Amino acid sequence: MANREALRELQIRLASRLQAARSEAVSVSSWLAVESAGERYLLPLVQSGEIFPWTSVQPVPYTRDWFLGVANLRGGLTGVVDLARLMGHLSVRSEQALAESSLLAFNAALEVNAALLVDRLAGLRGTEAFVRSEPPAGDAPDFFGTTYVEAGGTRWQELNLQVLSQHPAFLSIGA
Repeated sequence: MANREALRELQIRLASRLQAARSEAVSVSSWLAVESAGERYLLPLVQSGEIFPWTSVQPVPYTRDWFLGVANLRGGLTGVVDLARLMGHLSVRSEQALAESSLLAFNAALEVNAALLVDRLAGLRGTEAFVRSEPPAGDAPDFFGTTYVEAGGTRWQELNLQVLSQHPAFLSIGA
């Protein structure tokens, strides 16, 4: 129960910060920062949807290991993708770790009925939080954007959810 209350408080803070950013009319890129399998990702706010606490997922047979199944989110069935496994990490989570994780739905404007399983929400980030940026490596997937580096050296990989949602590997859930 405490996890749900903490998630609700985070959602309220994120919503108020997003509203404040919109009202200031500042054209600064903003991201939702998440962590999954020890990796740090920046997800564009305009491509991100609602955040949900972990809920039971009904497995779907004959699908890739990163497609966990479907979950009932706000009365609709939503495909759940394990971000860590999609990125090639063989993460195994305990029941406790799953209880502390979140599901991040894609923005409805992307017309993808899916949510990403992430281990931890790390708040909002803007370009002012970083000291430098690097373009994606030549062999990086299409959906990798710029890598941003904080003053302490922590690296954050931007993920373009719109490009990810149309990527052939993402669309091919069959095993």
